[in-house]
Amino acid sequence: MDAIRRARRVRRLCATVLGTALLLTVVGCSGDEEGDRERQRERAGGPAVGKGAPFWVNPNGSAARQVEAYEREGREAEAEVIRRIAEQPAGEWVGTSDPEGEARALTEAAVKADRRALLVLYNIPHRDCGNYSGGGALDGNAYRAWLEGVMRGIGDRPATVVLEPDAVLHLVDGCTPAEFHEERYALLDEAVTRLKGLKNTKVYLDAGNAGWGQPDQIWEPLRRAGVEKADGFAVNVSNFYSTADSIAYGKSLSAKVGGRHFVVDTSRNGNGPYEEGDPGERWCNPPGRALGETPTTSTSDPLVDAYVWAKRPGESDGTCKGGPKAGEWWPEYALALARASG
Repeated sequence: MDAIRRARRVRRLCATVLGTALLLTVVGCSGDEEGDRERQRERAGGPAVGKGAPFWVNPNGSAARQVEAYEREGREAEAEVIRRIAEQPAGEWVGTSDPEGEARALTEAAVKADRRALLVLYNIPHRDCGNYSGGGALDGNAYRAWLEGVMRGIGDRPATVVLEPDAVLHLVDGCTPAEFHEERYALLDEAVTRLKGLKNTKVYLDAGNAGWGQPDQIWEPLRRAGVEKADGFAVNVSNFYSTADSIAYGKSLSAKVGGRHFVVDTSRNGNGPYEEGDPGERWCNPPGRALGETPTTSTSDPLVDAYVWAKRPGESDGTCKGGPKAGEWWPEYALALARASG
């Protein structure tokens, strides 16, 4: 814990903000080069990140900033609770204003900390069918241009990419209008192919969750979207199904798509899914949920490449149940998640 507090003091002195307040890890404040590197690793990796968790921890993420805010207010108990989130690596959802600069900053910071960046790409046209996270690129050409920027930003640096949450599922469940299906399949296949052309990038195409769509419904759409060219697929992204159920779903699906491996989002599945209220919105900011297994590549099944926190715990699913807009930090919800995890 002293190392973390020391790292925060160094960060306050050395922080550099780029673009949308992304903190780049920097050195040079002490004159002790090796000491600077060690503090940098502490700052970026955190003591909870070990050999089985190669992903980078953003030292200026929403949870880390909340810890510092609570400390300034003398709310040490709340700071300690939120630190359970802040010290773990979570997905960085690449934005649209400067995808190249953002991807470069994230991957460069990860490399400096001897870690791998975990990126979520979520900009497919007609995203989320106009619901809480609606939006995305204006059209296919705009998406290709955005993706090209992301790829230039990643370059040869190590990155693990979770590609387009919900994009395939919304083709299956009828949410995305039929006239957009062919374009979406083409864009996803192109994205997988191009990202896999990068030297050190792993790609996992989103494949839904244990409670939404079964393997018999989605395996062929996943193949059309290029999953067999990818490293595999992702399950339970931004959802709450247990790790055991998610693995069972993933293994059934893997058998139908050439034995592809997969990753499981365990960010908020500690108490499993919410089973009360409107079935159509049980996924949206459900109460009583908890953090799940911490990110790691040491999993319980050889087909599971990693448990990841693709969804950043504490960020809202949308304006339901009193939450702010989708993707915005919600400290009260973050506190509840962390407290429920024990």
